[in-house]
Amino acid sequence: MKIFTKFLLVGALNTLFGYSLFVFLLYVGLHYTVAVLVGTILGVLFNFKTTGKLVFGSSDNRLLYKFVGVYVIIYCLNIVSLYLFEQSGVNLYLGGAILILPMAFISFVLNKKIVFKNV
Repeated sequence: MKIFTKFLLVGALNTLFGYSLFVFLLYVGLHYTVAVLVGTILGVLFNFKTTGKLVFGSSDNRLLYKFVGVYVIIYCLNIVSLYLFEQSGVNLYLGGAILILPMAFISFVLNKKIVFKNV
């Protein structure tokens, strides 16, 4: 199976967890910046293990700091994008859903080029 296909399948699991958490946190009244931050923090360790092992075949925990760095970038892109959606009158639930695929693609490229480049 090709690496990007594996990434998408593992990403679907990770996204289901992350987006469900985002929706729940919005529902309970957290601001979207906090909802994305909490979802990102809770998902990073799970994502690191599933992405590292199942997609890139790596169990090297020393790569965690680079992985976290990629997610900081993804978090910032999410916040800016959600802000722009909010300013345009787009529902944040819909905005979050729209961002899933572009963020997945950016995440794949950054993980392949920065985190797991030597794997």
